[in-house]
Amino acid sequence: MINLVIMAKCLNSICAVSHNAKGTFLQGIISAPARRALEKEKINSLEKLSEYSEKEILQMHGFGKNAMEKLKIHMMENDRYFKNSDVGIR
Repeated sequence: MINLVIMAKCLNSICAVSHNAKGTFLQGIISAPARRALEKEKINSLEKLSEYSEKEILQMHGFGKNAMEKLKIHMMENDRYFKNSDVGIR
């Protein structure tokens, strides 16, 4: 029984470490799953993010409406917009 408890603690720490987003891009703005989705696509700046449309970003696993709204607000605050956006002039 003690061995099972020890194994569970080890597995828990391994899982926690392996699922963390590596970079700090958008940390504190959007959730870790959404940041991992961007990281997987090598999107690590607002400039790269602005090369995508909202629809393309929403199709990524880990992105939902809540993350998109937070991201849009953050981008507008930094004068960046999604591709094909009706807002902003580039």
